[in-house]
Amino acid sequence: MNQVIIRPVTEAEFFQTEHITREAFWNLYKPGCDEHLVLHNLRKSAGYIPDLDLVAINGDDIVGHCISTRAAIIDTYDQAHEVLCLGPISVSPESQNRGIGSKLMHHSTTTAKHLNFPGMILFGDPVYYHRFGFRSAAEFGIQTKDGKHFDAFMALELQEDGFRKIQGRFYEDDAFNASAEELQAFEKRFPPRVGGKPTLPIE
Repeated sequence: MNQVIIRPVTEAEFFQTEHITREAFWNLYKPGCDEHLVLHNLRKSAGYIPDLDLVAINGDDIVGHCISTRAAIIDTYDQAHEVLCLGPISVSPESQNRGIGSKLMHHSTTTAKHLNFPGMILFGDPVYYHRFGFRSAAEFGIQTKDGKHFDAFMALELQEDGFRKIQGRFYEDDAFNASAEELQAFEKRFPPRVGGKPTLPIE
């Protein structure tokens, strides 16, 4: 494998990254997937940040992708605090287990820190994301918008004591709420795929 380069995506690469996301998540958590549609819609949302829409390049090929978008934590005084939501993050199935997901994660969190965001929230595998410093969001006094806590709901402080004054309920972008009808129409852009073994979305 050539040296992997992480850089912001170009608009001409949008479809390819959506296709990689579809391949990585297909049948992973449920039959099919909708993460590629979520990615597509995030790029049209008010929360989109071009500097945090990243691709991993190996030679001439895109082998991975990661995006972080603006989100909010609403405190008990109904005040909104801007944070980031990480994901989806994916690595093409044939390029997994080569450290590409880790490179994307480190580049994403470093860039986000330089952009002065206080912290980052994600939903994912604790075993994987704890290695990057993510901890249970409950430790910071952060709940889902439904007031829930669970192991896959995690947070990372990007600044020192980034969440010290930011507790409350987390609200991700509406782009994460894809409808079945929208997904059915979006799927027509991609080659038909039926079945297939699930793959890991990162390493």
